[in-house]
Amino acid sequence: MRRAIERVRIGSVRIEDTARGETLTSPGKAADEKDRTAGAAPDAALRVLDPALFSAAAFGGSLGIAEAYIDGAWESDDLAGLIETMTANLAAMDSLESPLARLSGPLSRAAYWLERNTRAGSRRNIVAHYDLGNEFFGLFLDPTMSYSCGIFENGAATLEEAQVEKIDRACRKLDLRPTDHLLEIGTGWGALAVHAAARYGCRVTTTTISDEQHRLATKRVQDAGLADRVTVLKQDYRDLSGHFDKLVSIEMVEAVGAAQLPTFFQVCSERLKPDGAALIQAIVIRDQFFARAARRRDFLKKYIFPGSCLPSVEVMTRAVAARTDLRTWHTEDLAPHYATTLRMWRDAFNGRLNDVRALGFDGRFIRMWDYYLAYCEGAFRARHVGVVQTLLTKPLSRIAPASAHAAGQGVRGEGPT
Repeated sequence: MRRAIERVRIGSVRIEDTARGETLTSPGKAADEKDRTAGAAPDAALRVLDPALFSAAAFGGSLGIAEAYIDGAWESDDLAGLIETMTANLAAMDSLESPLARLSGPLSRAAYWLERNTRAGSRRNIVAHYDLGNEFFGLFLDPTMSYSCGIFENGAATLEEAQVEKIDRACRKLDLRPTDHLLEIGTGWGALAVHAAARYGCRVTTTTISDEQHRLATKRVQDAGLADRVTVLKQDYRDLSGHFDKLVSIEMVEAVGAAQLPTFFQVCSERLKPDGAALIQAIVIRDQFFARAARRRDFLKKYIFPGSCLPSVEVMTRAVAARTDLRTWHTEDLAPHYATTLRMWRDAFNGRLNDVRALGFDGRFIRMWDYYLAYCEGAFRARHVGVVQTLLTKPLSRIAPASAHAAGQGVRGEGPT
């Protein structure tokens, strides 16, 4: 860890080892108020509670440090800020992967291979996360139960308002009409399906492979009086049939795995009519880091989303070009909104810890979930990962240009490519 701290140049990191009476501070410039306003990485401290942290770092690298946090070996008053600073200093992060840590690489890759997204594997991986229970997710999500990036149009927007804006923006970009039949891949808990049918009058077919999500989404559709317009399936996206006017998928593509990306987009294209359009919201990693990230089994893949892989914009573009006749019409970057979304989720989660415990989750799970939310917030704040909404169109699509620009700012690429 000393070598990593010595390589921090953006922001500042301090390790406080009270047992040894030692403090190690990085040589990086501490961020003043002007730096923070400009988006510089923050100054953050890590307090050692158990010297087992050092062996965990030596043998496990960044994953070992995460596991040491779960085990209660260290803490930080600004966990997301600490992760942001370390993520902004990629040379420091790389130095955490010592030769000893790399020895576990083959075993880690083998475990990741076992989590690959065959149909049975996809179901196992989804169950491992989403079937923690609807009551659990309801503790920190907004009333729409949206588990994806919201869009905050102003600083006063609530989390629920941001989620509704995200959903409606996707619908506007698709130029939804009452005559449309919309296919949604990845139901979540039904918020988008209910909104699209209620506000735009279209028919919706939506699918999930999570029992918990299917159960609650079906109930929400029935409670909204939309059972005649919304069909909730429990089916793998690869087994869908029929043709649809529009397609939407909100942060589901990350779960398909790198090997299945071409298949995912091929299915999207095949399920659309010749004049159809698709809106894909995806968490993405920087293009330069995709290949390495795809091979690694990191904290998120081991503990939170087994079998997952963040695509990059370039990798998605190649998959679309290789296996479909879709064109990229419009892409919007939403990354700043995700850091805010995650902070709100984390604040809500930590404000309901008694309720979390009442559901049977122990302290180790609580630290794991807290680390997950802070880990993601820090990565988005450092711009190591992003999130995009991409509008894809079939060759005969004549989608209204205004719908493609309904988002306003943050546009990459205007017009078909």
